[in-house]
Amino acid sequence: MNHRRDHHSVPLGRRVAELRTRRGMSQQAFADRLGKSKSWVDKIERGVRKLDRYSVIRDIANVLHLDPEMLLGPRQPPPTASSLDGIDAVRAALARYHDRPHRTVTADQARRQVAHAWMSYQHARYPQLLNALPGLLDATHGTRSLLVASYRITAHVLIKLGEAHLAWLAADRAVTVAAGGPTLTGTASIAITQALHALGHHHLALTAAVTAAHLTDDHTVRGTLFLHAGLAAASLGDHRNTHDLLDHATTLANHHSHHTDPHHTGFGPTAVRAAHMLAAHRLGDTTEALHHHQHTIRSNGWRQLPPEHRAAHLIDATRLHLDTGNPAAAGQTLLQADHTAPAEVRSRPVARTLLAALTQRGPAAADVARLATIVGLTRQPGSASP
Repeated sequence: MNHRRDHHSVPLGRRVAELRTRRGMSQQAFADRLGKSKSWVDKIERGVRKLDRYSVIRDIANVLHLDPEMLLGPRQPPPTASSLDGIDAVRAALARYHDRPHRTVTADQARRQVAHAWMSYQHARYPQLLNALPGLLDATHGTRSLLVASYRITAHVLIKLGEAHLAWLAADRAVTVAAGGPTLTGTASIAITQALHALGHHHLALTAAVTAAHLTDDHTVRGTLFLHAGLAAASLGDHRNTHDLLDHATTLANHHSHHTDPHHTGFGPTAVRAAHMLAAHRLGDTTEALHHHQHTIRSNGWRQLPPEHRAAHLIDATRLHLDTGNPAAAGQTLLQADHTAPAEVRSRPVARTLLAALTQRGPAAADVARLATIVGLTRQPGSASP
């Protein structure tokens, strides 16, 4: 018989106590870093008080220098060999910056491959796209605009999959290739801004976005850059710059034709509304954030957003519902995201963390529990213990 303790079976409070002890922190020191009382910490660790807010769990994880998922339960089972090979192959393709094989496709064929890759990204077909990226980078080598697009797509996919450092490399390649063209540099800077933000470099993300926005005359590119600059400012707690930058984005969105998106930015009034929700949440105004969320999903343009964009917004809204103490709404919102674009939920570490948070709050709704099993966070009833 295997007597190893199942990490998922250990109460959350006890896990906090064990991890705190391993870090050599007393309850008082831990409480001071959290801005809580020693009594609060003691009640949490003894299970007298429940950890029922994801925002608090995230704060505890930050103090313990952990990913929140380490507190919430076991990680998703290790990726399959094919998915690991996919990341490794992309890494190798990015390393072949100055030594690409001779292109074996025509420029028109390469253009069609890029168009197909954008469509795959917008429909969140990440596993298939990941495997196609090395060939796409080779196929578009030699055509500047297509190669910039390939690097952008690569960066966006890697950010989704939690590979922020590798995403930054792809984005940096895009900016290098785009040098000299204001609009092309602007589109590449969108990827740079997102990668820097994913790495937690919010000041750099803000500077990069604003600088690039002032260099391009394309309204969709400029508006997208202002939008991401506003989100970076929100992450810094800068209320004034957040509102000013998002106001700039709103003005540009209201003058934008919704029927064209030549640079695959997804920019428009609905995207800006979604950004307002995320910014308000980051600034701590959950009431305003909930208002923006409802306004976004009820807007006429909601269904016109790509499935990837809609599902990503719903994941952000899931976190919002958890932080406001509404796990039922959080579960339903995450299920909507999974219905809209399954890979957005099943491939992204942030979505799995939120799903783990939901399963830790007691018996989850049947559909949420089923999704947790599919993703690999829980075992099927009756399955053998590891």
